[in-house]
Amino acid sequence: MNLLDRITIESGKCGGRPCIRGYRIRVSDILELIAAGASHEEILQDYDFLEAEDIKAALTYAARQTDHTILAIAA
Repeated sequence: MNLLDRITIESGKCGGRPCIRGYRIRVSDILELIAAGASHEEILQDYDFLEAEDIKAALTYAARQTDHTILAIAA
C-alpha cells in the first residue's frame, strides 16, 4: 500500500478535510499533536486505531502539500 493511500477525503466527513483511513482524525490533528511535542508512541497509545504508517502518511501528505511552486506576482 502506498502511504498516501491511507489519506482519505470524504465530503461528509470532517468538512472534506484529509483524514486517516476514513477515521474522523484529520491529518492536521496528527500534525498538531507532533508540533505540540507528542511522540509517535504517545499518539499511537492515545489513538489505538492508528498505525505507525498512518503517522508517516500524514507527514508525507503535509510535505507534499508544501512542495508547490510559488509564483511571484509583480506589483
